[in-house]
Amino acid sequence: MCGIIGYIGNRPIIPVLLEGLRRLEYRGYDSAGIVFLEDEEIKIVKTKGKILNLEEKLFNDFPKKAKAPGLGHTRWATHGEPSDENAHPHFDCHKSLALVHNGIIENYYELKTKLIAKGHKFYSATDTEVIVHLIEDFLNQGIPLKEAFFKALKELKGAYAVALIHKENPDFILIGRNQSPVVIGLGKQENFVASDIPALLPFTKEVLFLNDGEVAILRKDQVEIYDLSGNPVARAPYHVTWDIASAEKGGFDHFMLKEIYEQPEAIKNTMLGRIDLDKNQIDFSQEGLDQKFLEGIQRFYIVACGTSYHAGLVAKYLIERELGLPVEVDIASEFRYRNPILDEKTLFIGISQSGETADTLASLRLAKEKGAKTLSICNVVGSTIARETEVVLYTKAGPEISVASTKAFSTQVLTFVLFTFYLKQLLFGENEKKQKIEALIKLPSQLKIFIEKVHSKVKTLAQKWYQAQNALYLGRNILYPIALEGALKLKEISYIHAEGYAAGEMKHGPIALIEEKVPTVILAAKETGIVYEKTLSNAEEVRSRRGPIISLVTEGAKEFQKISDEYIEVPLTFYEFLPIFYVVPLQLLAYEIATLRGCDVDKPRNLAKSVTVE
Repeated sequence: MCGIIGYIGNRPIIPVLLEGLRRLEYRGYDSAGIVFLEDEEIKIVKTKGKILNLEEKLFNDFPKKAKAPGLGHTRWATHGEPSDENAHPHFDCHKSLALVHNGIIENYYELKTKLIAKGHKFYSATDTEVIVHLIEDFLNQGIPLKEAFFKALKELKGAYAVALIHKENPDFILIGRNQSPVVIGLGKQENFVASDIPALLPFTKEVLFLNDGEVAILRKDQVEIYDLSGNPVARAPYHVTWDIASAEKGGFDHFMLKEIYEQPEAIKNTMLGRIDLDKNQIDFSQEGLDQKFLEGIQRFYIVACGTSYHAGLVAKYLIERELGLPVEVDIASEFRYRNPILDEKTLFIGISQSGETADTLASLRLAKEKGAKTLSICNVVGSTIARETEVVLYTKAGPEISVASTKAFSTQVLTFVLFTFYLKQLLFGENEKKQKIEALIKLPSQLKIFIEKVHSKVKTLAQKWYQAQNALYLGRNILYPIALEGALKLKEISYIHAEGYAAGEMKHGPIALIEEKVPTVILAAKETGIVYEKTLSNAEEVRSRRGPIISLVTEGAKEFQKISDEYIEVPLTFYEFLPIFYVVPLQLLAYEIATLRGCDVDKPRNLAKSVTVE
């Protein structure tokens, strides 16, 4: 959440900062601002609202002499409401320092109280402003800027990615990181800093990632990295392989719709290099997942947040069914604050699209402390979670810009499918049936046809139900997590209250919510065996209480056609692939309803793409 862009070089500073901020809009924000040098003074322009508001403010009084270094920021409110005053960047008392910050400073109140007692004057309600005044306080004591920056960071408790400029030292930008992502972009006689790669893609594909507890000094022609003790750190740059076009809408009205349609290609990329067709085998050995790593593992802990948590629930059904090993699935924010039972016989699996999710990262570190082996399923190469786990399986979904996750979910699920098949080979010497591997290879093309076919049907559904105020989603077995995910998507982007339930739980309370104006979306698949018939009985319970039913069921399921108000057929497939097909109509339904309601689909209110704070 929040976005940072910074630049030092010879380009016009304002276009660079605005372009970088626009590339970070997908992360979610409520205010925006930039800072730069003008006539040897620091000038800040910031405002509540969207980047468009910032551009209008600049247009009305354009700073013609603006030059680098400069910083830009999009804020997602944590301390202090969205306002011009609370927007970043923030000044010190004498307007000689300006700073932007992502994260949360947990001891800000204590620091602020001490600084106010020393005469510092605060202009915002943010925790961020404490940092710039703390640095100023060290400068007032005669400590040089770089040393003051190091000393200030050491006093902070919590998460931060900070970037600082000083009008008396315009030849560098100071950067620090702890638990919030920082990416440095490398150019010729110019360098950049950002909170995420998309902000850098218009300018460079050569990047460096900062680790926790590191500081960078960014000059036009040099980047220096140190640990907090001042020791130099050497690190090779990473070349970004995807291009800026991958982060554009490509003719679609919204990024979310584009990313729904990109799922077949994303799934294909997830499979690339991991399937041996001659042997009907999955191969993760080149990624460090081998017999030695898995030796002694007796159970799994899968930990994640939001949509990734739902992917973890799917994995529980897959792993327990195919491997006969116990799986615990936990919400990361709960996992880290209890006393989970982990040891060297436990494999901890953290799932995160961004690889920077704060609660998941903290859970990973707790698991490592307790001696568990660690693996992550992640989309962003070089992200913190990816770097801190022993093994990382990349989903290879490409950039996901819309806040509401779609292709990240389907590729996480597919990665777990491949993971399960692979473990059957390693642990039990069992290869999957040739027919199943062949179906796996055909999955992208089959999914592509299904998306194009089902979209028009979903549009019709949306026209009928977009004014509903409540909705229920029911599923059983491996489709239960998909019911949860469908309800989450509707909540996220249309702001309609929706709840997902295991269908068998209806009679234990939720059935009281059934009424004529509350649609119930029911997911059922013959591939799930006996629970298919059980789900049909649950649907009858809804029908008998005059609840409208929208069914997503296996093609040819006439039993559901008879009792459903609306009906979508899903292609016959293997059990393991059900979640990937069933989630697509639910993604499209949420999208179409949200657009009909006039919602900001890609940037829903109050949400952020990468949740890097608790």
